[in-house]
Amino acid sequence: MKAAAFASLVPALLLTGVCHADVLSFKVENDVFSGGRDGHYTNGIEGFRAFEPEAGHWTRNLAGVVPGWTAEDLTFSAYRFGHQMYTPEEIEREELQEDDRPYAGLLFGGVTLFAARQLDGHRETDTLTVDVGLVGQGAGGKRLQRAVHDVTGSDAPEGWDHQLENELFLNVGYEKRWWQQHRLGGLELEYGPSVGGALGNLYSYLSTGAGVRLGHGLSRSLSQPLVTPSPTGVPYFKPDAGFGWFVFANLEGRYMAHNMLLDGNTFRDSHSVDREPLVGDAQLGLALTWDRWQLSFANVWRSKEFEGQNEHDQFGSLSLSTWL
Repeated sequence: MKAAAFASLVPALLLTGVCHADVLSFKVENDVFSGGRDGHYTNGIEGFRAFEPEAGHWTRNLAGVVPGWTAEDLTFSAYRFGHQMYTPEEIEREELQEDDRPYAGLLFGGVTLFAARQLDGHRETDTLTVDVGLVGQGAGGKRLQRAVHDVTGSDAPEGWDHQLENELFLNVGYEKRWWQQHRLGGLELEYGPSVGGALGNLYSYLSTGAGVRLGHGLSRSLSQPLVTPSPTGVPYFKPDAGFGWFVFANLEGRYMAHNMLLDGNTFRDSHSVDREPLVGDAQLGLALTWDRWQLSFANVWRSKEFEGQNEHDQFGSLSLSTWL
């Protein structure tokens, strides 16, 4: 499917599956937010439609066949659609840069299943994502980046002729978190470890980490924003006339068994680099909730992803959510 045709389906699909409650979210990830320059994970946009599925909804039936889950466990579901761009650091060079990561555009759609269980003094959350999409010329990365740079007067990206070839992908991701709950000086505190992983021809990895949230009104927001390649934390929240806020931090380490965006295409020859098997993220952010709105921002530091990479990467993630 061409990028334009896929994109034309997004508004219609986001507006389907309306159930008891719906939260519409839009997320932008960009290295400009953190003062960086174009390069590596240079931009990502993602739209979400999160909802509480009715009894008998197909996402509840899907949850019922997941090992360890039942249909009743499902707290909310979400439809997600997005686009991402990856480039080497020196985008003004036209020749192939063999020592830097490949150019790649990525277009995808997916569904998220989220389950939260409140226990005595702590809670558990499970997130399952299933994504399908396209990497390559059909994802439109070349046209999109050149159009944006035209408008902003930035350097023209010249090396997209060396981007990854078209390849469809299917990926499944999972994450489980344990949150201990306490009070700290009149504020609410949650902290705890996480484990996860992904399997597919886009990413395959195992992960472990730990997170913390501190603020007021934590019970209104059941998850915190996460960034690719982790199973996306959908910013679902409960509406309330009052003001809520929390700061959050997260550390995650991944053993990367496969990353098409570095390893190159699965079935065709393409540019590739030697990836680092161990990659770590550090994330620090703030979320604000008022009435039917939630705004969050996070800064992310990512360790080197491939051999010969000059330094770690840094980018920001901005999300805006509202009840419909």
